[in-house]
Amino acid sequence: MFNSIPKLTVVGAGPGDEDLITLKAINALKDANIVLYDALVNPMLLKHAPQAEHIFVGKRKGYQRFSQKEINELIVEKAVNFGHVVRLKGGDPFVFGRGAEEMEYASTRGLDTAVVPGVSSSLSVPALQNIPLTKRGSSESFWVITGTTKDLSLSKDVALASQSNATVVILMGMSKLPEIVTLFKAAGKSNLPVAIIQNGTMLQEKIAIGTVATIVKEVAEKEIANPAVIVLGTVVNHRKEIMNLQKEYATVGLRPSSGI
Repeated sequence: MFNSIPKLTVVGAGPGDEDLITLKAINALKDANIVLYDALVNPMLLKHAPQAEHIFVGKRKGYQRFSQKEINELIVEKAVNFGHVVRLKGGDPFVFGRGAEEMEYASTRGLDTAVVPGVSSSLSVPALQNIPLTKRGSSESFWVITGTTKDLSLSKDVALASQSNATVVILMGMSKLPEIVTLFKAAGKSNLPVAIIQNGTMLQEKIAIGTVATIVKEVAEKEIANPAVIVLGTVVNHRKEIMNLQKEYATVGLRPSSGI
């Protein structure tokens, strides 16, 4: 049935793997009349909204079809004329996704608004590479920081984070990688483990592992580029530890339980 009530639902599409979208997100897509989707959204997810018009409004480096102001206006225009608009965003729409801004704009124009949280790449991409953001005895907290602020500079929070013992996750930071490692070197952390994961959760995923001192070279050799997640912290070592354990126990076979 056509949903004619002007409404915006901002939906998190997850980190890329189409299986990592939520059931609530799928239900929102099924109810949509219009889907406005971003560059980091897996196009396969649009199959959940076969009845809707699909409009690409994503931004890529060097290419921007719509400005944010134009996207805001398009949301309202489409909702007024066609009803339910789903704004489909990569990851979680409230983690550097500008979902809150779009909801505020739509609300001031009289639209009903709702949000469906998504699986954030800041959590899931490291996890699927066996990198936990927290680990008892290793990391008690984590920072998630944008690498590029509104004025295109590196967030000042990176310098603050470099002083802590927390795991640091930086999104949209590949162009600022030399600046990032300079800050961590200045904090005396040249030997801190670093992982950079490109196209996380996808078949074309690539990863570079190194330290603050070596990661720029590793990235160049492996040709790692955006979209990528940067992880700095001792938790990066867990990846190698778990791989070694899996290899060891795959060799010896399953051991019988010692009892409960």
